[in-house]
Amino acid sequence: MDALLLYQQEPQRLEFEAVVQQQLRLPDGRLGLILEQSFFYPTGGGQEADRGSIGPAQVVDVFKQDDPPALVHIVDQPVPPGKYPAHIDAVRRLRAMQHHTAQHLLSQCFLRLFNLETQSANINVDSPSTVDFPYTVLSPADLQRAEDLANQVIYENRQVKAYFVSPEALSQVPLRRPPKVSENIRIIEIDGYEYSACGGTHVLQTGAIGVIKILRTERQNEKTRVHFIAGMQALETFQDYHAALGGMAVQLNVSIPELPQVVLRQAEQLKGAQKELQTLRLERLTWEARSLAEEAAWHGSRRLVIQSFAARPVSELRTLAEHLKGLPGTAAVLAGVDGQKLSLVAACAPDSGLDARTLLQALLAEIGGRGGGDAQLAQGGGAASSEQLQALLEHARRLMQPAG
Repeated sequence: MDALLLYQQEPQRLEFEAVVQQQLRLPDGRLGLILEQSFFYPTGGGQEADRGSIGPAQVVDVFKQDDPPALVHIVDQPVPPGKYPAHIDAVRRLRAMQHHTAQHLLSQCFLRLFNLETQSANINVDSPSTVDFPYTVLSPADLQRAEDLANQVIYENRQVKAYFVSPEALSQVPLRRPPKVSENIRIIEIDGYEYSACGGTHVLQTGAIGVIKILRTERQNEKTRVHFIAGMQALETFQDYHAALGGMAVQLNVSIPELPQVVLRQAEQLKGAQKELQTLRLERLTWEARSLAEEAAWHGSRRLVIQSFAARPVSELRTLAEHLKGLPGTAAVLAGVDGQKLSLVAACAPDSGLDARTLLQALLAEIGGRGGGDAQLAQGGGAASSEQLQALLEHARRLMQPAG
């Protein structure tokens, strides 16, 4: 056993007397403490480090340095050499233990059911943990099978054992995957079901995991990543979901089991209402375009529509322009103003004798704007004050009037 990793000897120990031997400033500016001995778990093996306190300081990270070998405890304030009470965050440690043992269990279940070997894992405390497998498509039914099998082993409350074996005795242990070390080989065994070489923290019985819930999968390059939660985090997630669903059920005056059907029905109703609203909006814009054309003045054989709108969506300007360019002899310039932001749409009927793109470019040149389009419909914009807008519309009128 590594003399630095005393948590392996007493994984349930959460309080001890810390003897601070050295206080050091790391290159990144963080403050670290080296203790005579420590029961804190350092970051490693895909598992996050313990948190807690040493004297007045909060421990925010722990890692193992190689030269010289030591555990470095990152703290939020100076702690001079001496003796101090040390406390490990019990809730955080338990959450890590639940997720780490749950990961071992899930890895074994995916191996047994689908012959998928675990490539890597991340054990998180405040967010879902993950397991990576070689890329494969896993259906919802596959995930349910793995989840059910893992929870069955949890309900059996099997003992979780931690022990060291010599390299010579290693061949007698049916490991799920070969160890990454050649000495101080620590085995985590889920009583007769799962065997892995591991240096992490684990619960003492599978029942202490509580429950495992697989959330989703995603493809990560050539891997399939499975996201899961367990134990306290799973309970908290269920409580949050239940509260949210309960609130929705109260608002809709139905029971939680009735929610899916009611929400689907209302979604269909909303889709129908949105379609009807869009139809009405298009009818309104069609009527508005005709009104603009009827009120516009004719200059010879050309009808000029020049209009500005406050805070009008560009999509509506384009729809109005689409209608106007279909009216014989019509040429239009429509402006949408939002503060000093100006949107311009030019529309020209084929028989108007004008080119919308040329007209738009001439107007945008006055304000340094940008845009484009074709001979019948062009769109662009730029920045313009109210005075510039009025001058621009007058310029448009002059450009659009027939010669002579």
